[in-house]
Amino acid sequence: MNVFFEESGDFKAGSVLSQAGEAYQVELASGKRSKVKAKDVLLQFEKPTPSELIDQAKVVAQDADLEFLWEVAGQEEFGFAELGAEYFGHPPLPVEAAGLILALHGAPIYFYKKGRGRYKAAPEQALRAAQAGIEKKKQQLVIQAAYVDELKAGTLPQQMQPMVNQLLFKPDKNTIEFKALEAAADELHTTPQRLMLQVGGIASPKDLHMARFLFENFPRGAGFPAVPAPSAPGNLPLADVAAFSIDDVTTTEIDDAFSVRTLDDGSVVVGIHIAAPGLGVKPDDAIDKMARARMSTVYMPGDKITMLPDDIVNAFTLAEGKNCPAVSLYATLNPSDWSVISTVTRAELVPIKSNLRHNDLDDLVNEETLASGEGEYPHKPELALLWKWALQLEEGRMKKREGFGLKPEQNNRVDFNFYVDDDVVSVVRRKRGAPLDKIVAELMIFANSTWGKLLHDSGVPGIYRSQGGGTGAGWAAKMQVRMVTHAAPHQGLGVDQYAWSTSPLRRYTDLVNQWQIIACAEHGVTAPLVAPFKPRDANLFAIVSAFDAAYAAYNDHQQNMERYWCLRWLGQEEARQVDAVVLKDEVLRLVDIPLIIRLPGMPQVARGAQVKIDILRWDEVDLSIEARLLEVAAVAPAEVDMDFEEDEGPDAGEAAVEEVVEAEGVVAVVTTDPEPEPKAS
Repeated sequence: MNVFFEESGDFKAGSVLSQAGEAYQVELASGKRSKVKAKDVLLQFEKPTPSELIDQAKVVAQDADLEFLWEVAGQEEFGFAELGAEYFGHPPLPVEAAGLILALHGAPIYFYKKGRGRYKAAPEQALRAAQAGIEKKKQQLVIQAAYVDELKAGTLPQQMQPMVNQLLFKPDKNTIEFKALEAAADELHTTPQRLMLQVGGIASPKDLHMARFLFENFPRGAGFPAVPAPSAPGNLPLADVAAFSIDDVTTTEIDDAFSVRTLDDGSVVVGIHIAAPGLGVKPDDAIDKMARARMSTVYMPGDKITMLPDDIVNAFTLAEGKNCPAVSLYATLNPSDWSVISTVTRAELVPIKSNLRHNDLDDLVNEETLASGEGEYPHKPELALLWKWALQLEEGRMKKREGFGLKPEQNNRVDFNFYVDDDVVSVVRRKRGAPLDKIVAELMIFANSTWGKLLHDSGVPGIYRSQGGGTGAGWAAKMQVRMVTHAAPHQGLGVDQYAWSTSPLRRYTDLVNQWQIIACAEHGVTAPLVAPFKPRDANLFAIVSAFDAAYAAYNDHQQNMERYWCLRWLGQEEARQVDAVVLKDEVLRLVDIPLIIRLPGMPQVARGAQVKIDILRWDEVDLSIEARLLEVAAVAPAEVDMDFEEDEGPDAGEAAVEEVVEAEGVVAVVTTDPEPEPKAS
């Protein structure tokens, strides 16, 4: 005797070897033996053989007219034998019965299973809906297959063109467009990003990195709504100075300038003038909401996304030849020892005589020419005086920094500026701590520290940068830079308090602090009553949290784009064998560009050694690079920074700090100004 039975949702047939109570010992066609319960047996038969029954039953099931079966079944529950008699017109033969069971079981949209060999026809409405769904899925599969074919042929389907960013950066994985993109990428042994580059959905790796950043941080686009530019109050006094700024040639948001006057008693008054959008932009107005949504200008080589619209920047930038609204900090100095006699803060109009540019002056203004008095350049006497004061300011900071238990700052590092013109990148080395840099750096630290003290002494909260004295395990945790709303030491800079206040055109924290500083300057002891933000203001805490998140995202993007342009430079210069300096163990930095490479397995080489490496390949999509060591050449030049210890705290200073940022084998040296100014590209 043979049996046809159900086992774990599958139907099988075999020969009965023995029976014991309610169980059969069955041998399948494969020779395997199974114990089958009597309740699972659907048919008993003598002929044909089990294997023949299964084969013939599959043919019957395939030929079954499901629509007719569904009509014959009616709406009541039924057994397969009952339906078989109606369908075949006679009691079904074993092959017919087995085939009918396979047909019923394989058509769940037509028949609902109710038990062993028992079924119920699906309601018509449910059946038609399921059929429509199946038909729709079939059509989608046809469309999806067509999309796959187009993508494999190097063409982006028209329907996918408006969805490129969504498909790459936040896809709905249930859509046919994403399934097609993923399937085509798998078949071509590539990634969706690379495939989208191949078919023209994204024009270049640069556009890919930019599109990802904009999608995640500027989902509504980087443009601004149209708003009228505000103006400063009309009653501002005109300062009796001739101020000048010092910036890179690419800088358009000029937010700091300086002036120098010598008084009759021989004392010197140095003016630090900061652009004052806070005199025109008011908390919670339309412009403030735009600035708060962005929190900062985003910098990257060859481009930037400003915090404020261009017409508002132009209204408040310290442009040459204009009387510009500014918040000025005047420091009266004793030139014999450069001690600060007094300071005063006021809002006023400041005549800007010159916008000096590093690119024009760096070769003329250096330590040697400042000491000898050689050369001719604009504002030469003022720069000579500011240089002397900057050295004194730095010396004072270093003493306080050492008082906090820290090592002196390293001033032998190399900075890099990126310039991009028509997709051609230039990377220019600049030794950090050059006089013009140091003048700006030290005066900005002085202003931010002095205004931080003014806010504290006035009982007005502000946004401070604090470093050191924190809790946590290890040096790095204790030296982490934090943003707080009360005055606290910044040990890395060597100051008792430090409130970002000198970049209000491009950093929202500085705009907030400027409103608070203006309240202190104009209202004195009553400032706590009129300042926009009060002590323990929840809104101020929210700003700090949002700024931290935005600033971190922007800094990551700047690092990625600098890394991208470093790789572009390698291809542009056809650089294959290049010089590098050993920073630590397997970590090298190229001499000509700020790109760090890790070479696993590199032999032990002394820190500071200069080596030659062979660039094997790089990838502008995932920003990776492969190289191999060729030879150890010499000791690194003196200007190369060797202060690279993991157990040391950051060398924070107004001049930029060098951070090592690693991503899949590539590390970029990012020269950001961690405290006062992010590096403008």
